Amino acid sequence: MQALQRYVAELIGAFWLVLCGCGSALIAANFHASAGSGGIGLVGVSFAFGLAVATMIYAIGPVSGGHMNPAVTIGLTVAGRFESKHVVPYVVAQVIGAIAAAFVLKVIVSGAPGFDAASGFASNGFANRSPGQYSMQAAFLCEAVMTAFFVFVVLGVTDKRAPAGFAGLVIGLCLTLIHLVTIPVTGTSVNPARSTGPALVAGGPALDQLWLFWLAPIVGAIVAAVIYPLVVGDANASARPQRAALASDEQGVAARGD
Repeated sequence: MQALQRYVAELIGAFWLVLCGCGSALIAANFHASAGSGGIGLVGVSFAFGLAVATMIYAIGPVSGGHMNPAVTIGLTVAGRFESKHVVPYVVAQVIGAIAAAFVLKVIVSGAPGFDAASGFASNGFANRSPGQYSMQAAFLCEAVMTAFFVFVVLGVTDKRAPAGFAGLVIGLCLTLIHLVTIPVTGTSVNPARSTGPALVAGGPALDQLWLFWLAPIVGAIVAAVIYPLVVGDANASARPQRAALASDEQGVAARGD
C-alpha cells in the first residue's frame, strides 16, 4: 500500500505539471492577444511550469519525493539516491499522469472555437516544429544540457548540507529559468513525461520527434548524476532520507528511495 501511494502521488504530480504548464501555453499564453492586451506570453508560461513543480513538490514530496519526471527519477537512481526497484513504476505513473492531463486539456480547449490539436498542442519539437526553427542537433544539445543542470540542482538542494525547506522553491525557479531560455528552441521539455502527453494528443510529427525528448533528458540526467559527486563529494553520505524530506527537521524534496 505504501508503494502504491508513492506511485499515485507521482501520477498526480505529473498530471498537475502538464495541466498547469501546458495549460498555460494552450489557454493563457495568447489570451486577448487579438485585442492588443496580450496573454501571459513566454514569461508567464515559464512561471506556470515552475510554480506547478514547486507547489506539487511540497504537496507530494513527503510521499514520493516529488519527482514528476522520468529524467529526475533516473538521475537520482544513478546518483544512488533512489532504489532501482521503484524506477519503472515511477516512470509509468508519471507518463500516465501526463497523458491523462493532456487529454483533459484537449477536452477543455476544444470547447473554444478554432481548436486544432494538429497545430501542436504544446508539444515539443525541433526543425520545422521548433518555435525558433532550431535544428535537431541544437535541440538535442539544449535538452541534454538543460536537463543535466536541472538534475544537478535537484541533487544539490536535496543534499543534507543544503539549507532546509527551500528545495521546492529552488527547483521551481530552476525550471522557470530553463523555460525562459529554451522555449524558443524546443518548447522546453527536460521531462519525457511532459513531452509524451501532448505528443499523443497532437499526433503526427509530434510523435515522430518524441524520441529526442526521451533520449536527450535521460542522457543529461545521467551526466549530472555522474558529475555531481565529483564536485561535492559522496552523494550517498549527504542525501536526505526520502520520507523525511518535508518533515519539520529536514525539509525539502526527498531524494533517496527506501
